[in-house]
Amino acid sequence: MAKVRFLVVGVGGMGQAHIRSLLAVPDAEIVALVDPSPPALQRAQSLSPRLAGVPQFASLRDALASVRADAAVIVTPHSQHFEQGMACLDSGLHVLMEKPFVAGSENARRLIDEAKARRLHIAVSYQRHTEGPYLYLKRLIDEGTLGEIRFVSAYQAQSWLESQRGTWRQNKTLSCGGQLNDSGSHLLDVVLWLTGLEPQAVLARVDNRGTEVDIDSALTVQFAGGAVAVFSIVGSANIAWWEDVSIHGTQGSALYRNGELLVSTGLNQPLTRVDADQLPAESSPDADFVDLVLGRVPAAAAPAECGYRVARLTEAAWQSAEAGTWVPFAAQA
Repeated sequence: MAKVRFLVVGVGGMGQAHIRSLLAVPDAEIVALVDPSPPALQRAQSLSPRLAGVPQFASLRDALASVRADAAVIVTPHSQHFEQGMACLDSGLHVLMEKPFVAGSENARRLIDEAKARRLHIAVSYQRHTEGPYLYLKRLIDEGTLGEIRFVSAYQAQSWLESQRGTWRQNKTLSCGGQLNDSGSHLLDVVLWLTGLEPQAVLARVDNRGTEVDIDSALTVQFAGGAVAVFSIVGSANIAWWEDVSIHGTQGSALYRNGELLVSTGLNQPLTRVDADQLPAESSPDADFVDLVLGRVPAAAAPAECGYRVARLTEAAWQSAEAGTWVPFAAQA
């Protein structure tokens, strides 16, 4: 195919971000916009003159029946992801899914298996897999520069309680979970992806802060081999955004500080800032997915298995918080 033809399913804030990203990819073409909200469709279509003639649909079913496409990017409330993903696979479309993939690890496994059976690509839009600092960290760990990973501390703070109050994200029926399942899923994913460690058990404490979904979460995760990670996910913060990831190994440490990366190798050696010109080239989940569909890369930057692993860890954390005890991991399917 000359270009990958996309349906954009869900054209709210994040949907519009994907539209802008796809418009910047020469080998991508948006062939339909899907959303039940006419004002949202209008706003999305106004993003570029190139979208002027693109058809709009209130339902995915109508779009699938009317438009020839190769792929879909799904950016809707989390509870809708599984059904919409299956519908797209049934129509022969590759699927790029916004985080946190789908509701529940069982649904994640079913969707992955269905895509595999149909020989279609499915991936998660975890953008840290395409960002320079995290790609640099991944290379450090994979090359063994930090030695054996012993301890990880991951911290995220966001004014999510107030900024999302009254939206679908704090409606449990639509979101299927709170901050841990939303922005927090990025933090769980990036630690699992960077380290390659396999969780063995999790202990968690969750506070809903008077809402029906989790807002603040504290997790301790034990991994096979003895490594430990602690996650602090603060949705009740009064700041817009902050993210820290500290990784300590037998040969060195790497500290990501909200965009700045510091590395120390050897014993008691000073931390050195990694300058921008030392970082790998960045991409985007949308550009990476186009390359995947066109056969230019062998695997997605964030394969759907990443979404499955995050779903399993999230479920174990919720179970632990409810029971007030450690929850062991069963063998993965």
